[in-house]
This record gives sequence, C-alpha cells and structure tokens, in this order.
Amino acid sequence: MPKNKSLENKIFNIHNLHDFNEIAIEIFHFQYENNLIYKQFVDFLNIRTSSINNYSKIPFLPVEFFKNHKVVSGEFNADAIFTSSGTTGIQTSKHFVADIELYESSFIGAFELSFGSINDYVILALLPSYLDRTGSSLVYMANTLIGLSQNPKSGFYLNEYEQLHTLLLNLKEKKQKVLLLGVTYALLDLAEQFPVDFPELVLMETGGMKGKRKELIRDELHDKLKQAFRISNIYSEYGMTELLSQAYSVGEGIFNTPPWMKILIRDVNDPLSILPHGNTGGINVIDFANLYSCSFIATQDLGKVYSNNEFEILGRFDSSDVRGCNLMIV
Repeated sequence: MPKNKSLENKIFNIHNLHDFNEIAIEIFHFQYENNLIYKQFVDFLNIRTSSINNYSKIPFLPVEFFKNHKVVSGEFNADAIFTSSGTTGIQTSKHFVADIELYESSFIGAFELSFGSINDYVILALLPSYLDRTGSSLVYMANTLIGLSQNPKSGFYLNEYEQLHTLLLNLKEKKQKVLLLGVTYALLDLAEQFPVDFPELVLMETGGMKGKRKELIRDELHDKLKQAFRISNIYSEYGMTELLSQAYSVGEGIFNTPPWMKILIRDVNDPLSILPHGNTGGINVIDFANLYSCSFIATQDLGKVYSNNEFEILGRFDSSDVRGCNLMIV
C-alpha cells in the first residue's frame, strides 16, 4: 500500500483546534475507506459519514477489536507488530504498525514537549515484565530513548536493584539529570529495598503490578515512592499497545496530551454520547499517529477531562486487568 504522505505530513503540524478538527475528519474518511473492520463497525451503527463535521461525532472503535481482528487501514507489510501483555489463556491485542517512523516521531515529540531534549538525560528503564516478553511497544520506546540520550550510563534493568541503586547514587553525586522509567511493582521493590535521597530524580511510573503485588490507589502508591526517593512529584505515562501516542503527567495524576492526541469522555450508559468537560465516563482517545490502524479508540478506562485539555484516569470498567496508571476507584 502506498503511504498517505499528505496526511502523515499534517499529523505533527497542528496549531489550533481548527487544524485538529480538519485532520480528524480527513483521517476518519481515509480509515473508513481503507479499514474494513472500522468500516463494518461504522456501517453497523448506521451512521451517515458525510454528515460528520466535528471530531466529537466520529465513531470510536472499542479497543477489544484489537484482540480478535487485524485492525489495519490498507494493506501493508508491518514494520513491527506490538502485542499487549496478558496471562495464559487470555487473548492479547495486536497492533500492526505500517510505519515505525510514525511511532518514533510521536513518542519522541511527546516526550520532548513534556520533558525537554532527550539527550539532556540519563535514561534508566526498570521494566522486568516487559523485557521478559517480545512485542512490547514500551520496550521499543524506551530502547529508542536510551539510544537518543547518547549517554553510556543509560540502559535497561531487570532485577538488578542494588546495581541500579549504586548507579543512582553516582549520578546524583555527579549532578546528572536522570529519568527513571519503571513498571510500578519494580519501582516499589526498588523503593523498599534500596531507597535513595535524590530530590532531582525524574521518576516515571508506567503502571502495572502484573500480579506481582497488591493494587494500590494512586495517592498511596505515589506517597510510598515520594518518601523513598525524597522527591516531590511522581511522573506518569498513559499509553497502550493499541495506541502510538502517549500522554504524560508531570504530577498529581493530571495528564496532558500532545497536539495530535485528544481525550474525550463518553457516557457509560450511552457509549455514542460524548459528555461535557468535568464529567466522569469512559475514555475515548483520538490518536492521529494511528493513521494506518484506527485513530478513534474507545478504551476500557474511566476518567475525566478538564477544560484545559488535561485529564485524569479514575480506574477501569472492569477492575481486573487494570491499564494505564492502575488507579482504582475506592
């Protein structure tokens, strides 16, 4: 399939809501024409596509479709196939990526919008559960960021907590800017076994107890990490296998999206209805980087959007298999 370079060039050149809406409508028609699964879904809803003139009116494909269908826009040989984690016997999602450079442009751009230049950091990735399997989009992202940091101290860690502790002390002494990206249960293990007084550390949790520990509400989790590392903020990443863009929280569980990504809230009792800002409901994601799969995804996460395009995650429809920040409603 020839790539749609015209649309690709527009994704990362959004300056205002008008631009966003125009590109959303254009991508919707492109995917309706080229994505058989999405077309069937839209047709089943009996929606007249020519009447859609605003991104909030676009149908959102339930994320579960990635578990049982090949959700692609056009025919192509995938540059990569990302798969979700899951327990034995549970069907996992597959995301066929037509253009890995789109993914790289998305995660590099989103990271630098939130944290500045990558090569200012030593990037340490504590991702044991993800490194133990193949097809993780998070590992691909972390590996690329580690390379772009151009720092020999950057790297991956499995369970080498003592070694990581020694390195953190060394980097603190040298006043290096450090970002520690980790799966939640591993960060808690590190915090309990090898706490470090490192107030300048940028600590980012990607979520996930992976059945290793009891789920914690966000405040309890963040308080434990703050105390162990003597830091004032815990940063978080919101992403998933079915998306090629991430949102980041720079504290207090409030996330911001890059310009090519937007969060909407749907009514839990009427999934085709979008709620005004300030209401709690199901999270719908628009992700333009998903150009060659589906850019309009209805997730199983619950959340709330605020008027300045910030949002927070409040839990999941199903309290098992928690995704994102693992924030449970209590």
